[in-house]
Amino acid sequence: MRLPRRPRLLIPVVIALAAIVVLFLVFTAIYTDFLWYDSVDFSSVFSTMLVTQILLFVVGAALMVVIVGGNVALAHRVRPMFGPGMFGSPQGADRYRLAVDPHRKVFFLIGLAVLALFTGSSTAGQWKTWLLFVNSSSFGTKDPLFGRDVSFFMFIVPFLRMTLNFLFTAVILSIVIAAIVHYLYGGFRIASPGGVHASRAARVHLSVLLGLFVLLKAVAYFLDRYDLVYSTRGIVDGASYTDVNAVLPAKGILAVIALICALIFFAGVVRPGGMWPGAAFGLMVLSAILIGSVYPVLVEQFQVRPNQQGKEQLAISRNIAATREAYGVAGAKVETYDAQATPKQGMSADETVSGVRLLDPTLVSKTFQQKQRIRGFYDFPEQLDVDRYKDADGVVRDHLVAVREMIGPPSDRNNWINRHLVYTHGYGFVGAPGSEVDSEGLPNFDAKDMPVSGSLVATAGLKEPRIYFGEKTHDYAIVGGKKGLELDYPVDGKAGQENTSYQENTSYAGKGGVPVGSFFNRLLYAAKYGEINMLLSGDIDDRSRILYDRTPTERVAKVAPFLNLDSDPYPAIVNGRVVWIVDAYTTANEYPFSQSKSFQDMIRDTSTNPGLGAPQPRDQINYIRNSVKAVVDAYDGTVTLYEWDAKDPILKSWEKAFPGIIKPKSAIDPDLQQHLRYPEDMFKVQRDVLSRYHITDAQSFYGGQDFWNVPDDPSSGEKNVKQPPYYLSVKMPGAEKSAFSLTTTFVPRQNPNLAAFMAVDATAGDDPGALRILRMPANTTIMGPGQVQNVFTNKFSGELNILGLGKAQIIYGNLLTLPFGGGLVYIEPVYVQTAAGAGQEPYPILRRVLVMFGNRVGSADTLQEALDQVFGTSASQPAKPEDKPGTKPEDKPAGDPGLTGVIEKAQAAYDEAQKALSANPPDWGKYGEAQKRLSDALNEMAELQRNKPAATPSPTPSGAAPSPSASAMADSGSS
Repeated sequence: MRLPRRPRLLIPVVIALAAIVVLFLVFTAIYTDFLWYDSVDFSSVFSTMLVTQILLFVVGAALMVVIVGGNVALAHRVRPMFGPGMFGSPQGADRYRLAVDPHRKVFFLIGLAVLALFTGSSTAGQWKTWLLFVNSSSFGTKDPLFGRDVSFFMFIVPFLRMTLNFLFTAVILSIVIAAIVHYLYGGFRIASPGGVHASRAARVHLSVLLGLFVLLKAVAYFLDRYDLVYSTRGIVDGASYTDVNAVLPAKGILAVIALICALIFFAGVVRPGGMWPGAAFGLMVLSAILIGSVYPVLVEQFQVRPNQQGKEQLAISRNIAATREAYGVAGAKVETYDAQATPKQGMSADETVSGVRLLDPTLVSKTFQQKQRIRGFYDFPEQLDVDRYKDADGVVRDHLVAVREMIGPPSDRNNWINRHLVYTHGYGFVGAPGSEVDSEGLPNFDAKDMPVSGSLVATAGLKEPRIYFGEKTHDYAIVGGKKGLELDYPVDGKAGQENTSYQENTSYAGKGGVPVGSFFNRLLYAAKYGEINMLLSGDIDDRSRILYDRTPTERVAKVAPFLNLDSDPYPAIVNGRVVWIVDAYTTANEYPFSQSKSFQDMIRDTSTNPGLGAPQPRDQINYIRNSVKAVVDAYDGTVTLYEWDAKDPILKSWEKAFPGIIKPKSAIDPDLQQHLRYPEDMFKVQRDVLSRYHITDAQSFYGGQDFWNVPDDPSSGEKNVKQPPYYLSVKMPGAEKSAFSLTTTFVPRQNPNLAAFMAVDATAGDDPGALRILRMPANTTIMGPGQVQNVFTNKFSGELNILGLGKAQIIYGNLLTLPFGGGLVYIEPVYVQTAAGAGQEPYPILRRVLVMFGNRVGSADTLQEALDQVFGTSASQPAKPEDKPGTKPEDKPAGDPGLTGVIEKAQAAYDEAQKALSANPPDWGKYGEAQKRLSDALNEMAELQRNKPAATPSPTPSGAAPSPSASAMADSGSS
């Protein structure tokens, strides 16, 4: 049936218009990408990626079309002149041939076009493999099995595997499609009683293709030998005893057999019949089963498993050495730390312990929001960052920092103009010392408000507080117009207008973004975002610029797509501007004998935000280096990459592929250097590895008795969620002074006791990344974080419940661990948060600090007071003889009329009762007497509390602290 003339003319017009629209959208995507890269001065990255992908697309598509198309054309060319059924009624394949033959050219061209599109796209997607192959750099280290440089496995083998897979695909498709063409055109047919009759041309053609397939299989067997360095057959990754002694020779034998079988298939060109090809096929299948599968299984079952510890010792040793090197922990120092259970006599807390960071970056975020959000269209991240800044006295202190980011206009004003032209940026840098609070238990902000004020701002010299690029800026913004529409910050009314408020406006003056003054650029971006207002709005003029891809991780991932990024970018004030610092990693999963792990699994803990950050190039890794420090300017979006690990061969290879995009380490500004730190995700990966690979002896590793776990976060109350590492200043044993460090703890498997404490100097000093592990002695039981949390909860439950009277909620902050005085001191802040109510948004307030050293605990309104309870004296006061640690409670002066004296009597009675109860058998007489004294002391304390006016918590040590365990003793006494 023929279509009318008009519809026949309409169809090509519609197709042409659709093609024009598709081409325009493709052009828009590519050209706007170029404009973005050009705006950040990384156009060389765009051009290198684009040219490489186009070349790979063309080469891959052309090769596949030539190989497959050539075989199809050859099969059609050598078809019999008279096929079966040519002069009779069409039957079987003849009917299909008659249906296809009139349109064979159309089918042929469309098929090849589709094949070229998919093959070219797949090949172009391997651009990273190709660039690493042609720019490979030597590691200078050889693998222990084949004696080849590690670069062969990291860069060469992946490319060879990619090439082999391409050829396999081409040959298999050629065999299948050529067989179909031969069948349709009578090259071979299936006889009725059974059997295949083929023409000589079809037999020769298919014999050659099958021979090529088997020849490729021989190459694959040979290449499989090198994949044994990634084997997972043994108890660790890498070539096991069975791999070395059974699989390795088996692969060599199978390669020779496959080569012989390929020659047999090629012999089919001159020797008719299917006996020899059939024998070759049977030989391949049988040898693959017996030599490739059965033989290694027998070796594993009867040689390895009965003697696994001895047989696998070499493989384990290789795995340990390779894993420690690949994850950068080979230089980790493990030393025995004879932790004491009680404080040494006369010991007092030094400035490191007394100045430890108390504010929890996760919990205090809500407090930042309530006290410094100013307006509802601003917000702070769910987890604050920890950095170092000088205070007014010039002393460097740990600070909690964040920037005030814009999250969009109010819901009732959420139109296109407000969303993209008015509410365009955040404003301000907010910071507070981590070791102090004000009289209300709130952060003592030294960078705050709008406009920004405070001693930190003055010391750091902040000049540009506007945040156009941040973690919450996911939408595009059009800025820089002449009218100055952009909301800068809200301000109160002027003199005589105190009851009103208005907004201070600004107009972007930075170099970031892409100019959209021209109609052509506006048209492109209107198409990109599907927004006609970009063309119609009179607020967009020749000075306007469009900002997009505005989060720090998006920008770094786009200019350096070959890097993995840390999940926690953090802001810093550098040379008067706010910048985002992003740690970037080179990773791989091809390091021979190294243990492969999931990157996401290793970094997951209570501080991990799974929705934060850019998608990572790879998750399964067995090699990592913190090779690059990236900096993103919060005002103009400028991205700068600095080389951090110049020895990393992967980074060297990428620098060859993208010359000039990464600046040398020597170019880092000293002001920026002060804020660089050891990356948190890198530390999480390394602690996961060191939980097992702190053991370097193969026999001990096989036994696994000394494997560790990262403890669950005790303050979160969740199971199977790891405790995060903490940034804080720590003075390690033997060190002359404290250092800004990243710390974590380990517990034995199936045991809550503390096994080890690990820290790394997080500053960018002369020797950054020196991991140090303090291992607890095996014959001493040191409480782990979970046990300490349990002691705090049980001992102070009554006391803390008083703080949480009514609907208030008690929240435990981060439980910090520090080596001090020959032992370990635990410090935990406790917050009180009121219940949510009408018009109220609760936020936590620091109300108590808990301290524990060995078997001594303290609880007070301030850290110094809690430390005094544990160590007996303040670092700033001379020790009193009666307060020295080790003095028995019954030896202290009695009759103190104050609350402290009553508390000491109650504590002494409580300790005496517990001592009598723990005797074997229990001394019930002494227990009853101690209980009576405890009851009298509690009654006296209650009377004093009733007559004492309520005290306001103080941020500095003043006066006596409440009993660290009075409520717990009251519970014990009443029971």
